[in-house]
Amino acid sequence: MDLQKITDQVIVLVKEVGIYLKGEQHKITSEIIEKKGRNDFVTYVDKTAEQKLVDKLKEILPDAGFIAEEGTEIKKSEIYNWIIDPLDGTTNFIHGLKPYSISIALQKKEEIIIGVVYEVGLDECFTATKNGGAFLNGEKIFVSKTKELSESLIATGFPYYDYSRLPNFMKSLQYFIENTHGVRRFGTAATDLVYVACGRFEAYYEYGLQSWDVAAGTLIVQEAGGKVCDFSGGNNYIFGKEIIVGNSNVFDSFFAKIDGFYNI
Repeated sequence: MDLQKITDQVIVLVKEVGIYLKGEQHKITSEIIEKKGRNDFVTYVDKTAEQKLVDKLKEILPDAGFIAEEGTEIKKSEIYNWIIDPLDGTTNFIHGLKPYSISIALQKKEEIIIGVVYEVGLDECFTATKNGGAFLNGEKIFVSKTKELSESLIATGFPYYDYSRLPNFMKSLQYFIENTHGVRRFGTAATDLVYVACGRFEAYYEYGLQSWDVAAGTLIVQEAGGKVCDFSGGNNYIFGKEIIVGNSNVFDSFFAKIDGFYNI
C-alpha cells in the first residue's frame, strides 16, 4: 500500500470539501441546527460533508470500513477503517467563527497509519503517515523545543456535556493559568492537536472526546516528535475519551500535573 499516494488523494478531497464548508457557513440559521445531545450540534452541512468524504474514500480504498461521526456509513472492516470527522468545531461553525477542521485518519487494525487534518479557515493542511514524518502544506513540522512547563502555552477544551469531572478540570485550569504562558480553548480538538505538532502549543489535554476528534491528530503529533497518552498514562487515547499531548521536553511534567488533578 502506497501511504503517500493515498494521503495525497485525501488532501485533494479535504480541500474540495473545505470549499463546500466555507460556502455554506453564512447560510446557517438557528432553524436548521439540530441537537444530538446537550451542547452537541449538527447541521445539514456536517451530514453533506460526511457523505462527500465517504463517497470519495470508498473510491480511494474500496475495502475499508468507516467510523464516522454522523453515521453516514457504519460498515467496519477487520483490517482498514477510515475514522472521519467532517466538521470538527461545529459550534464555532454555526456561530460564524473559526477554527473548524476536517479530520480523517486511516486505521490498520489497531494502528493509525495516515492522518490528515485540514483547518479550513487558514487553508492549513496537516498530514502524517506512519514513520513518514509530519507536514503542514507540504513542509515538515516538529513540536516545539520549549523545555519548561512554565514557558509553555497550553491548549484544552471545556467540558460541554460531561460535567462529572468539572471540579478536577477547574483546578487544573487554575494551575495552568497561574503557572504557564496561558491557556487557549479553540473549540476543535483536531486543531489543538496539530497546533501542538507544529509548535504553536506545547501541550494539550481534554476529556469527553470521540475517536474522530483525535485519531488523525495524534498520529501527526507523534510523527512531529510529540508524545501522547490517556489520563492514566496508557494508550487508550483514541477510544478512551481522554487525551494528554505534549512536546517531548514538557510531556512528563505536564502528565504528572494532569495525573495529580484527575487521579486523586
